[in-house]
Amino acid sequence: MNEIILQEIGEFCRQRGLAESTFGRRAVNDGKLASRLRNGGRITTDTLERIRAFMTRNAEAAPARRRVMFDAPPALPVLTPPAPPVASGQASDDPQRNFRFFDNRQKYLLFVNTCSEKWETAQRVGLELANIHPRPPAVRVFDAGVGDGTVLTRVMRTMHDRFPTMPFYIVGKEISLEDIRLTLHKMADRFIEHPSTVLVLTNLAYAEAPSLAVKSLSAAASLVWKELPMEGNTAHSFEQQITALEPFLAENWKARVSSKSGNPVYERPVILVIYRQDHRFLLDQIVPKPGGTVAEYDLVIASQPYRARASLEFKAKRVLAPLARALGSGGRMIAMHSYGHDPGMEIIHKVWPNDNPFVHSRHDLLKAVKQELGAAGRDLNFNTYSDQRSLFRYDMHTLPSEISSSIGTSTLLAAWNAAVYVAQIEDDRLSDVNSDRRYIEATREVLQQHGGLWFYDESFVISHRRE
Repeated sequence: MNEIILQEIGEFCRQRGLAESTFGRRAVNDGKLASRLRNGGRITTDTLERIRAFMTRNAEAAPARRRVMFDAPPALPVLTPPAPPVASGQASDDPQRNFRFFDNRQKYLLFVNTCSEKWETAQRVGLELANIHPRPPAVRVFDAGVGDGTVLTRVMRTMHDRFPTMPFYIVGKEISLEDIRLTLHKMADRFIEHPSTVLVLTNLAYAEAPSLAVKSLSAAASLVWKELPMEGNTAHSFEQQITALEPFLAENWKARVSSKSGNPVYERPVILVIYRQDHRFLLDQIVPKPGGTVAEYDLVIASQPYRARASLEFKAKRVLAPLARALGSGGRMIAMHSYGHDPGMEIIHKVWPNDNPFVHSRHDLLKAVKQELGAAGRDLNFNTYSDQRSLFRYDMHTLPSEISSSIGTSTLLAAWNAAVYVAQIEDDRLSDVNSDRRYIEATREVLQQHGGLWFYDESFVISHRRE
């Protein structure tokens, strides 16, 4: 089916002298339509009808013209698969929207290294440690998206400060291979300061990762379970053993786009368990075994676990509800997402005046999660808190002299990158404004008006009553 549609689109574009990205934007507001179809993406019958209706309307709109430029060469293969096209006209609420954190490596790394979000997030998570009540045999923590590992490593330092003698059982979910690499390279020192640590990294889905149990029989048959009992007692030796995992990760930690849901999923389920061999006796009850484990966590971290424009049902049913079910007695889940109403969104509104990516508040989400859980949520408390406690701010790092009458290009580009990353603006929309300087002028105006750039995140807590 995709080949037929691509042939029709290609013939139309050749006759009209259009680029395929232009066709996609004009037909269904998706500049990457053709490239995603080539990579196996699926579309609904509604989208197909809109494509063919567009071609019918414009068949005789203008005479065909000869193309002057050469056709672009075939796209090179990428490590992470692109998302499928938007399945309906409801682009802003569709969980299949094409923004992917792990597809935007340059934006992500520039944002992480120029803004303090990771620091502030870790500090906010650390406050919850005073409210948890761990039970033997370990302090159990689940990170629902470790990213580059900055938040998790900072939280682990705070955990050691508060629980210096308790064993740690930490499970981190992450589907991005690059993020797993970055996370692992931060971990060697953690095993020195807190040797009684069991670290588990997995690419399983939200409903599977807390218990390390794959639901599909076919996926269970292909499960890759690897243990790394690290030898030695120095950070250098641990780092060498972790680095030696690179070939294993490259071979197994792969993702694709689900033809059913349009979301990134693993090609093969992977569970990686790391601990110190000289503490294996002490950690015997904590090291997980194949076949699943009890998901009763003292702390669940859910920092930006979903795309802002995803539907409320998707966020509640597929992400937050499974994580809430994984809480143990006295456990707490802290969730955080972008809030808007900040200078970052002022930049966005100067370029796209009607854009509003942050459509669901914490109140909307907790109400939806409570409804989704039903009777299973009777032992949970849903805490929205006041704005004073819920909201927190993070800044883009700048020197005092950088924000003046003449702001350097690198600062402007970093600020623009941060604004579009937080607002989750897709690449095809960016290409429409990068050809002129209006985005630079908008960024300069906001930075000079406020003397800097900052953003707000919104947090909320779901807690499990103590037995």
